[in-house]
Amino acid sequence: MKKHWTLKLMLLSVLLVTAVAFAQESDKKESDKKKAAPASPEAQKTAPAASVDVKTYKIGPGDLLAISVWKEPELSQKVPVRPDGMITLPLVGDLKASGMTPLELQSIIEEKLKAFISSPAVTVIVEEVRSHVFNVMGQVLRPGTYGLAGRTTVLDGLSQAGGFRDFAKTKKIYVMRTMPDGTVKRLPFNYNEVIKGQNVEQNVELESHDTIIVP
Repeated sequence: MKKHWTLKLMLLSVLLVTAVAFAQESDKKESDKKKAAPASPEAQKTAPAASVDVKTYKIGPGDLLAISVWKEPELSQKVPVRPDGMITLPLVGDLKASGMTPLELQSIIEEKLKAFISSPAVTVIVEEVRSHVFNVMGQVLRPGTYGLAGRTTVLDGLSQAGGFRDFAKTKKIYVMRTMPDGTVKRLPFNYNEVIKGQNVEQNVELESHDTIIVP
C-alpha cells in the first residue's frame, strides 16, 4: 500500500513539473511571437516620418502632406500635391504648395484661415517624399528608388541601399546626372578612396533624379 502511494506521488510530481515546463514554454513562445509580430496599424500610424528639413525642403508634385490645424480635426487631413503643384483644403480651397517649404506653406495656410478661425495654428509635415528621389542600381543589396528628403551624399545613398554585393566593383561606381540642357553627366566615385579620406570631392551631394550605378 505504501509503495502504491509512493508511485502515485512520484507520478503527480512528474505531471506537475511537466505542466509547469509546458506553461513556461508557452509563455516564452507567446512573448517571442509578440516581439516578432509587426506593429499594429495604429502603432504604425504613430511611426516617425522620413526626416525632412522643414526650413529648406521644397515641396513638389506627388509629395504627401499631413496638414494639422490645432483644435480643428475636421480641417486636419492628408493631401497629395497634384501634378500642377496645387493642393485643396477645406475653407482655403486650392492653394499652390509646390516650390514652398513646409514652414512657408504653414504660414500661408494660417493666413488664409484667419478669415474663418481665430488665431489658427497649422503644422505641415511631408509624410512621404515622392517628388525628390534618387536611384541606386547594380551590385547593391537593395537597389531601387529612394526619397531625397534632405542633404544626401553618394555615401549616404549607398548606405540606404544596404551596401554592396560580393562582386561589386567599388572603385568604378559612378553617378548619372541629367543636366538642365538635357545632356547626361557621369560623375565617378571611387568608394575605396573616399572611405580612406582620399579624393573626398567625389562624394558629391545627390540631386533629384540622380542615379548611382554600382557595376
